[in-house]
Amino acid sequence: MPGRYFDEWTVGDRITHQPSRTVTETDNLMFSAMTHNMQPLHLDAEYARGTEFGQIVVNSTFTFSLTVGLSIADTTVGTIVANLGFDKVTTPKPTFIGDTLTCHTEVLEMKDSKSRPNAGIVVFGHELTNQRGEVALKCTRTVMVQKKGAS
Repeated sequence: MPGRYFDEWTVGDRITHQPSRTVTETDNLMFSAMTHNMQPLHLDAEYARGTEFGQIVVNSTFTFSLTVGLSIADTTVGTIVANLGFDKVTTPKPTFIGDTLTCHTEVLEMKDSKSRPNAGIVVFGHELTNQRGEVALKCTRTVMVQKKGAS
């Protein structure tokens, strides 16, 4: 499914992205290893059992990356010029191995690009929820996207 062009968005548009994604132990282990994040809370089950969580907590930078990944098919695939920034990243609830996460997106702001007449800037608010309806992550993502028919 291609992303939308700037002209196809309206402030207030909302999307619940599918599919959702169940986080596996391998996801957490490989992401933590690839990014050199050796925090024992993410990798050591015995250590994690002794914390207030009682289990491994999934690396929050994985949940952040998953949020963006789950959203792009409906938002920016084939229409993006560039990601301009990520802001206001919060993790209100931890993510655990076996949690199923769903990304929801709302268009918060839009404006024409001053430097590129064939593009516009969209600010998305992304929210990642687990199967219990808890918010695992929130962030904003500012993107520059093509206008329809622009080359």
